[in-house]
Amino acid sequence: MGKIKTDLYLGDCLEILANFDADSFDLIITSPPYADRRSKTYGGIRPDEYVNWFMPRAEEFLRVLKPSGTFILNIKEQAVEGERHTYVIELILEMKKQGWLWTEEFVWHKKNCYPGKWPNRFRDAWERCLQFNKSRKFNMYQEEVMVPMGDWAEKRLKNLSETDQNRDTSKVGSGFGKNVSNWLDRKMAYPTNVLHLATETGNRKHSAVFPKALPEWFIKLFTKENDWVLDPFAGAGTTCQIAQTLFRNSTGIEILPQYYQLAQENTKPTQYLLFEETQDETHYTTRDH
Repeated sequence: MGKIKTDLYLGDCLEILANFDADSFDLIITSPPYADRRSKTYGGIRPDEYVNWFMPRAEEFLRVLKPSGTFILNIKEQAVEGERHTYVIELILEMKKQGWLWTEEFVWHKKNCYPGKWPNRFRDAWERCLQFNKSRKFNMYQEEVMVPMGDWAEKRLKNLSETDQNRDTSKVGSGFGKNVSNWLDRKMAYPTNVLHLATETGNRKHSAVFPKALPEWFIKLFTKENDWVLDPFAGAGTTCQIAQTLFRNSTGIEILPQYYQLAQENTKPTQYLLFEETQDETHYTTRDH
C-alpha cells in the first residue's frame, strides 16, 4: 500500500476544481449548504436561486469524476411559507439535462432527531442522499456493506413450506416473485436504501456536521483502498477524516476559514504503520497557493 494523501484547500470549490484534471475522483460525497439554512454561518442561498448557484459547481463535479465513479449528494428541501420548496426536484432535473444519471436515492433516517411541533407538519426525521453517475457502469462493492440476516431469518427459514422452496410469484399480479429457500444458510444480506443513522451529537464547532457513519457507508460501497474521494463542501472535514481511516486518498475544499481550520485539526496525519512504513500524508493548501 502506498502513502494515503489528504489534501485540504481553502476557497470556493468552483475555482479550486478548475485546476484539477478531468476524471480524477472515484467518489464525490458532500452536503452543500441548504437553501437559507444556517445563514449566520454560511450566508445562505435563496431557494429560488439555489439551482443557478449549484449547477456551475455540478458541471465541475461531472468533469473531475471518473466515468466509473459516483456522486452522492446529501440535501433536503426546506419549507417556505407552509409548503415544501421544489428546488431539490428542480436541481435533479437540471442535473439530468447536464448529463448526470440519477441512479438511486438513499434515505438517511435520523434516529435521534429533535422533537418539535409545527402547525401543518411533523418533525423532519430523514434527508435525501441522491446518487448520480456519469455512466451506467460504475464501481460498486455491495459486499462491503452487507448486514446480518437478523433473528427473523432463523424463525422464517426453520420450517419451509413447499411453496417456499420454489419461485413463488406474487398473487396480486405485481409480477414479483421470490424463492425463500435461497436464503438458507446465509448469514449476511444486502442492505436496503434506507440508512438508520443518528445525527452527530458531540460536535460543538460546526453547525451542520453529518455523522461519520454516513460517508463511511458510501466510501465502503463505492471505493476501494487507495481510491480518491472528494468533498467539495468539506466543512469540519468529516469525509476526509473517514477516508483516512479507510485508507482512501481524499481532497476536501472549504470556503470558510474557521471550518477549514477545523478540518485541518480533524485530519491531522495519523501514522498507519505497515511493514514499518508511514502510510499517511496531509497537505493543506490555501486559495493563494
